[in-house]
Amino acid sequence: MTSSVLEAQGLGKKYGKRWALRECTIDIPAGHVVGLVGPNGAGKTTLLKLASGQLEPTAGSITVLGGRPAGGPAQLARVGFVAQGTPVYAGLSIADHLRLGARLNPRWDDARARERIAQLGLTFDRRAGKLSGGQRAQVALTLGLAKRPELLILDEPVASLDPLARREFLRGLMEATVEHQLSVVLSSHLVSDLERTCDYLIVLVDSRVQVAGEVDKLLATHHRLTGPRRDADRLPADQHVISASHTDRQSTFVVRTDAPIHDPAWTVTQLGMEDLVLAYMDKSTAECRRAALEMQR
Repeated sequence: MTSSVLEAQGLGKKYGKRWALRECTIDIPAGHVVGLVGPNGAGKTTLLKLASGQLEPTAGSITVLGGRPAGGPAQLARVGFVAQGTPVYAGLSIADHLRLGARLNPRWDDARARERIAQLGLTFDRRAGKLSGGQRAQVALTLGLAKRPELLILDEPVASLDPLARREFLRGLMEATVEHQLSVVLSSHLVSDLERTCDYLIVLVDSRVQVAGEVDKLLATHHRLTGPRRDADRLPADQHVISASHTDRQSTFVVRTDAPIHDPAWTVTQLGMEDLVLAYMDKSTAECRRAALEMQR
């Protein structure tokens, strides 16, 4: 397996005059479960479709597992993709789906697929249209896993599922990731799901990557500072302000820094993943507000 599963340099995709993704530069190392998080319309699906070769970039470059996305049968066989809504063919039985998977995928593991379907308690003659949302999602995941990919890409696969079905899907995904040593990129706007599954995080807001890195390192270098009101420009240069809020007497900053914080005026607290994501979303919203005000002047 290559050291990087996905590399992008200045990657962008434009529809007409609108950029769905722009200036995306990331390098995702192999062996991680990557959470791609952001609000609806942030560009998550566009990035994943570029990675799976369903779209061609407008700007920049992207490589997946060291090659061009969908750059031939061998490259296609190395990447599994479960699209948004976990689509299956309503009129086909589970057995039909497995036969189709075997015909289309040279690395197909039929024994793995059949074993997993049996573990789920599903019968092979059941038509997909008769399955619940959670069962359809599990069948779609089974098809993706039976392809024996090195990288599995999932585009909001649990967004429409109830909490129990989401938990069962994610548990099955994590078990398969450990058993088969997969790299996974999982997009979602449900941060609570990502907290339980992901060890690498990419925050995408307003078509741009806001931050990317290993979750443990990101949480170790981001802090919430609360104390007497102070302007951001009075903070040390090595404390990069991500978000800020103020009352008449108090300021609260989320900062990124590798250095210890010694100022006794601050109460320093660590962030969870949800706090981290919301801070970068708040930063982007604030920047948009400032840009809008400048355009009006």
